[in-house]
Amino acid sequence: MRLLRLMLAGLAMLCFAGASIAAPVQGQDYNLLTPPQPTEPGKKVEVIEFFAYYCPHCNALDRSLNEWVRAQGDKIVFKRVHVSANGEPMPQQKLYFALESMGKVEEYHSKIFYAIHFQRVHMNTDADVIDFMVKQGMDRDKFTALYNSFTVQSKVNRAIQMMSAYKIDSWPTLIVDGKYVTSPAIAGARMPSYEESASQNLMLKVLDGLVDQAAKTHH
Repeated sequence: MRLLRLMLAGLAMLCFAGASIAAPVQGQDYNLLTPPQPTEPGKKVEVIEFFAYYCPHCNALDRSLNEWVRAQGDKIVFKRVHVSANGEPMPQQKLYFALESMGKVEEYHSKIFYAIHFQRVHMNTDADVIDFMVKQGMDRDKFTALYNSFTVQSKVNRAIQMMSAYKIDSWPTLIVDGKYVTSPAIAGARMPSYEESASQNLMLKVLDGLVDQAAKTHH
């Protein structure tokens, strides 16, 4: 009986996945952002991930999302926005935007997730973050200056404003073309029983459909 239930659940997930590949359904696979937010002009479709380093669900999604982004190639412009949990600047948020300012996000992104979620490294204070990056080989004075710079503070303020404009209240959340909102929680809500990795995979299929949908309006 247990095996039968598992088989039926698997078939149901395949049906959901198939439906999402063909045409994502508004109100089920994704929601519409109102009002839509402006995107950069051009042929590429903008995809934004709102995430946080401390978030276990963001950590769980990161590898497969990175693979999905690589597979999209030149079809999309992918951006990340590190959220704030309380409307105030957070050390991990400042860390992300410091790395972005240095052009070193890809070098350290997965290392930070691994340190927090597998090595249990604390990055809850400015001192924690700076000490961690010094251990990674950063010059303490130079990194501290950038970490506390006007440039990073401006990026943090912009991220907090974007959370409000895009109505972000949970993460990870993905926005396609400034108007389509999806996440593992949204895409997986119709599954017979919620399972994180299956929901993530289903969301990536939804993203495929939304990118294709958005690309038809780009010239």
